[in-house]
Amino acid sequence: MRTDIHIGFFDLFIFLGVFQGILISCFFIKNSNNSKRANLYQGILIFLLSINIFEELLNNTGYIVKFLAITNYGEPSNFTFAPLLYLYIRSSLYPKKKEHVWGHFVISVFWLFYMVFQFIQPAEVKYNSYIETKHPDWGYLDVVEKISDDPLGIRQYINELTAIHFTIYMAVSIKLMLKNFKSLNQKIFSTNNELLIILRNTVFHFVMIVIIFMATKLYYGMDSDIGGYLIAAYISFMIFATSYQILNRSAFFDHPQSFLNFPMPKYQKSSLSEDNKEMILSKIKKEMDGNKYFVNNLASLSGLARQINESTHHVSQVINEQLNMNFFEMLAKHRVEEAKRILLSDKDKKITVEELAERVGYNSKSAFNNAFKKLTFQTPSEFRDNQQSI
Repeated sequence: MRTDIHIGFFDLFIFLGVFQGILISCFFIKNSNNSKRANLYQGILIFLLSINIFEELLNNTGYIVKFLAITNYGEPSNFTFAPLLYLYIRSSLYPKKKEHVWGHFVISVFWLFYMVFQFIQPAEVKYNSYIETKHPDWGYLDVVEKISDDPLGIRQYINELTAIHFTIYMAVSIKLMLKNFKSLNQKIFSTNNELLIILRNTVFHFVMIVIIFMATKLYYGMDSDIGGYLIAAYISFMIFATSYQILNRSAFFDHPQSFLNFPMPKYQKSSLSEDNKEMILSKIKKEMDGNKYFVNNLASLSGLARQINESTHHVSQVINEQLNMNFFEMLAKHRVEEAKRILLSDKDKKITVEELAERVGYNSKSAFNNAFKKLTFQTPSEFRDNQQSI
């Protein structure tokens, strides 16, 4: 077996993309729950894309010869990308709507089990498969397959099946998105709705991947793997762009920070039992939902703790563990929900944004606008205008 290794600039670019993609996917998945399912689907999608382009990196550099046991490990994930993209778009547009998820991955699960026939092949078969796509001028090894790696003869159509599968899901995703553009009276290339802009740009990038895939297959032939390398580089670019957006939107830089600080387990010495946590959570909800503590422009964690007669530390712990957010995130969430309720009832547009901000507890219009846009992807004015157009 030849073990030629070649590493170029784009290989390093892709390698960094793999590392970055796996890292940010962990944060997306970590910050997902029932109300943030879009983060879960996006995190899984980025993770699978990352490990998929890593396989392409191994193939292109020649390192795959040293790890022939894992040849084609990413093939089943070909049928997960489009469903995950669809679920990400759907859950972003309808965060409270339940959907049946597992049915979307029947093909990928079947393909994973079907790949067992390929995984059990001897190393010589896998080596021949590698050089067939990357180095057809190299000499093939003599080997006799005892069991076919494709007994049903369907793996030879993996490119065509992937293209069809992806096209169907992309069409459904675009239709779903266009429906929302129409309902909000927005134009696809001139919308001011930040959520729709994000989803539109995401779909654009995946359309570009399809175009690269189809163009290279048509030009170089269906057996060529050049398109995979170009797609891997493009996905790496997408990952870096996503990382930039995360850092650019992060509140990390709003307060003094030290690179020497390591995350430590919070509340590890807490004496609160699960029953006590539920009791404190009930009191927090009553104070926030019933008494609307959040409309107080001097609302604070210590103030809330005094109102419900609990320690500040315990209140903070319950908010973090039970609600998966901190006090200020909880405060913003309640204030924005209250603002949305007021806007929906104010059909005559009598209330100004400044008055609205003051009514829900904000001392400044800019802070209110920032919080509202962060949670709804719209400014208060855009939200009201969009509701008027429905």
